[in-house]
Amino acid sequence: MKNILFVCTGNSCRSVMAEGLLKKYIEPRGKNFTIGSAGINALDGYPATLETLKVLELEGVDMSDHRSRRLTYDMVHLADRIYVMEEVHRQSIIKLVPEAASKISLLGDFAPGHVAHAGHSDIPDPIRMSDSFYRNVLSVIRDCIKKVAQIL
Repeated sequence: MKNILFVCTGNSCRSVMAEGLLKKYIEPRGKNFTIGSAGINALDGYPATLETLKVLELEGVDMSDHRSRRLTYDMVHLADRIYVMEEVHRQSIIKLVPEAASKISLLGDFAPGHVAHAGHSDIPDPIRMSDSFYRNVLSVIRDCIKKVAQIL
């Protein structure tokens, strides 16, 4: 059983999108995975934003039962792979659990045709942005998750 964890800031948009999409794309093999998400500054127990739920619904993904979780030492320790949305998330996790560095990846590094450029792999936070911004962020995450699903 592989434990996959997605991390963003508030666990209400990006990491929720990534979690929901990966569950969808690996559904046939889903029994081999535990997939979750958390936020480095999340408040526990809040639902995903309405905009997040709307764009996921267009993808056939229902995350209406999602409740936010603040990232903990145990979550990091138990994860086999951790995918973060921004470099700042990677650094926060390494500060919390230094030995976890090797299992953390920037999700944006899995974008099709990606060429590493410092700071260009971050996936922007859509919170309080327009519906089209949410759709664009979801599109980037979807492309990355398809690649991650193939690798897993």
